Amino acid sequence: MKSVLPVLTVIGAILLFWIVSVVPMNMHLTADLAQRQDIVVTPDTPVARQEYSGIGLALRNPQLFGMTYTLDRPRLPSPHQVVVEMWNTIALQNITSRRSLVFHGWVTLSATLLGFVIGTGLGVLLAVGIVYNRAMDMSVMPWAIASQTIPILALAPMIIVMMGAIGIQGLFPKAVISAYLSFFPVVVGMVKGLRSPDGMQLDLLRTYSASPAQGFWKLRLPASVPYLFASLKIGISASLVGAIVAELPTGARAGFGARMLVGDQYGQPLVTWAALFAAALTAAALVGFFSLVERWTLRRMGMQAV
Repeated sequence: MKSVLPVLTVIGAILLFWIVSVVPMNMHLTADLAQRQDIVVTPDTPVARQEYSGIGLALRNPQLFGMTYTLDRPRLPSPHQVVVEMWNTIALQNITSRRSLVFHGWVTLSATLLGFVIGTGLGVLLAVGIVYNRAMDMSVMPWAIASQTIPILALAPMIIVMMGAIGIQGLFPKAVISAYLSFFPVVVGMVKGLRSPDGMQLDLLRTYSASPAQGFWKLRLPASVPYLFASLKIGISASLVGAIVAELPTGARAGFGARMLVGDQYGQPLVTWAALFAAALTAAALVGFFSLVERWTLRRMGMQAV
């Protein structure tokens, strides 16, 4: 209960801020709609209303507060509108339908998991090389850090276009972008974990005449497991972001990114927000899954998750 209460408090504060923000964000649209329905609005002309901020216009028209929460195409949807849209597109749609967020979620999740596997494998291999090879430590690690300074929105179209030019399309280019975002946390976490054993533990292995391979499997790798899981939880979230970003510049017809594009291009903010929250829930579910695996693994190893 001690850990749940702070989380609920933060969520409640965010929801309260969201609900309050709906009124000023949507007030200009609401005032225009109300005037077309012969409802008295102050000021009574659109030009005059443009001189007021959303807050100022809301204070002059408190009778319109309720209407700001029911617009079909609001600037800022209310929480209940997003929930209704998610219910309609998750529970009430056939999962093979193009309007189903389950269908779009599976498309994005496929690229996410493939990219995560590639990125994790690459990250672990690079970390082992960095720890055991000084030349890689001096050369690869700075390049790995520098690679993350490139804006992914600029890099994603380049990767997709170049891979498309050689005939590679579909799932794999998106997975490459996911791998690009997910490998770095794994590299950093595994390097830290593999170097976490102290000097006394390493000296003890030398006393027992342990080989480097035995030192890796018996000491360094078990010591790195908590760091690895922390990196995996960051990496899987980054991988999902990479898959969504990869769908944005390509005009993809399926996936969370595609749904966000549809909402933006056709003036349907509820579609965009529903896809956004569905992606957030997917990320939370993936992180939660790895948290459960972490607890089970560390318990089996006689360790305790932080």
